[in-house]
Amino acid sequence: MMSSLRSTTFRSCAQRSFQLYVNLVRQSSTESAKEIKIPRRIKRGPTDVLKALAATVTRDTTAPHYKYQDDPFLTPSSNVGKRTFAMAKESGKKAARWVQNQHPELFQHKVSFPFIENYTPITVYDENSAVDENTLKRVIYYAQVSDAIKVYELLEQKGINVSGSTKQSFLEMLCFFNCEDPLPEEFLEERWFHLSTKGREKLRKTWKDNSLAEKIFLSFEQKDSKAYSAIIQGMTRYCQAERAWKLYEECLEKNIILHTETYNSLIRVVHFLKEGFEHRWKLVQELLEEMAKKNIHPNVGTLNAVLEAVSTLPNQRQSKEYALRTLSEFKALNIQPTLASYYFLLITFCKQRGPISNILVEIMDTIQGQEFSVQDPKDTYFFVTAMDVCRNHLQDKDLAYRVDELLHTGNNYILIGDSYKESIYYRHFFVLMCTLESLDVFMDLYRKIVPHIYTPEPAVMEEVIKTIDMNGAMEYVPQIWSDMVVFDHVERENVVTTLLDSMARNKLPEESELISQFGNIAWDIWKRQEEDVEEDRYRQWRWTGQILGDMMTLLLRANQFKESCIILDKLNRSQQNIVGVPRVEVLQLFLDRCIQEKDVKAAIGCVQYSADAGFSDAEQMAQKLINNISLDEGILARLSNIIGKNLSKID
Repeated sequence: MMSSLRSTTFRSCAQRSFQLYVNLVRQSSTESAKEIKIPRRIKRGPTDVLKALAATVTRDTTAPHYKYQDDPFLTPSSNVGKRTFAMAKESGKKAARWVQNQHPELFQHKVSFPFIENYTPITVYDENSAVDENTLKRVIYYAQVSDAIKVYELLEQKGINVSGSTKQSFLEMLCFFNCEDPLPEEFLEERWFHLSTKGREKLRKTWKDNSLAEKIFLSFEQKDSKAYSAIIQGMTRYCQAERAWKLYEECLEKNIILHTETYNSLIRVVHFLKEGFEHRWKLVQELLEEMAKKNIHPNVGTLNAVLEAVSTLPNQRQSKEYALRTLSEFKALNIQPTLASYYFLLITFCKQRGPISNILVEIMDTIQGQEFSVQDPKDTYFFVTAMDVCRNHLQDKDLAYRVDELLHTGNNYILIGDSYKESIYYRHFFVLMCTLESLDVFMDLYRKIVPHIYTPEPAVMEEVIKTIDMNGAMEYVPQIWSDMVVFDHVERENVVTTLLDSMARNKLPEESELISQFGNIAWDIWKRQEEDVEEDRYRQWRWTGQILGDMMTLLLRANQFKESCIILDKLNRSQQNIVGVPRVEVLQLFLDRCIQEKDVKAAIGCVQYSADAGFSDAEQMAQKLINNISLDEGILARLSNIIGKNLSKID
């Protein structure tokens, strides 16, 4: 009976437990079903995985850029060396491309899967080529301007009609590139360095008048807004502002509604169309009012165009007021500024001769920690301009750190621009830290970014030497000299003079190891310059008395007496070619060492040079030599002849 009771009780408990489990599962399933939300499909590109992996790795500042050989003997360190190496490597690619294009029959095999069309020989079009409208579309798609022009001419010769849409695409390409072939995308280094020179060119008219672009535009029987927009934007892009404005007036007469980008391009060139503050701003207002009248919605390009126009206005007070008003009105339209917008604000408020403005602080408070993408070509001007403001306008190192932190947030570094802007950015940052930061912190920064990220220019290196000298931190000098050799600064007279002067003025304890190192540096400078003079007669370097005097001082301190004698001999032999004279204290120090070494010949040479240089101490130096070394009558007579009076030993 007890057994039966236990069995019944066990079955009852088991049933209740199972029922409880089933209820929990149902409840959990119901809750889970309610919570499950299938996310929308995210479109992925072919390189998204690589980008995600790259985001997990920071840049190794101790390694050179990937385009250079990771070898201390092969990696270029100077600015000229970096450019030469990169361009030489690109030149090899061009040579290979030339061989491929000259002998296309040898490169018809397909070795890449998937097939890479850019690795195939280019197609040469001539009178015998079978071309059609699809051929024209293809070369337009790949932005092959010269090929597109040739194909279009062939189509005209063969009487093949081109559709209006294809002709419109052809016109847009011609206007965008001004009928010239762009640099191929595969030549990254040439594009990188080409942009640096292009950005420094002065704005001037480069539009090709009566070009094929204008002929294509005139060939349209019914010129619509697309055709007018293309030709006007092309002309304004290459500063043919007057003819672009005439076409705009023609559109107004015909009541043709242009695109937003066309109005933006016209606003950007108002300084070519009107003179004076009031006339320029009035023209900007007229264009904006015309957009509102025709219900043409502005965009961020309109904002940047207006700010760019405002930045060129001569009246600083009014331009600042209009810039802030413009920014406020566009924000009310929910149009957010880009880095280009902030760039135009900086050049408007932070003029070189204007009052101090803290607008960069307000900008950084707004955008700190954000990640940006390129929305305007002038976006790449923000960081270099912001660092310029930190250095020259505000002299604020903390703000400079904030700008640098923003640059290294996410993928913002791509907005540094080209090689020229990158170099200028780090020059401003480097000099500001050199001037305002403590020396230890600055040297940590120096080791971090030099030479793989930034190579200091000679003027910057001179500032570094002055900072080290001011702090009396002479232990950094050997490293600086080593870098100067690597950076090809040893022929820069100003930098070498500053370095030698710093080493000579800072007298070290006798037991310091730096004394011998400084002597070696001085002698290394001597050998390099003398060898260069023999190899290159047209070199601009000229010895000065200060340089040679500092070198003698360092050599004498390092007990390199023979080497100092060679320099004194140079002073005696080349007095007419040497600018200035050493300090008399240097010559007195050399004479004391001559007496110590009992080198009469060198001592007489020192007295001779002192007398020729017009030092009043020459007589005292000669007398000191006579009193400390036994001289024969011939040498005494020679000394008397040098001084111009009879000398004798004084007991």
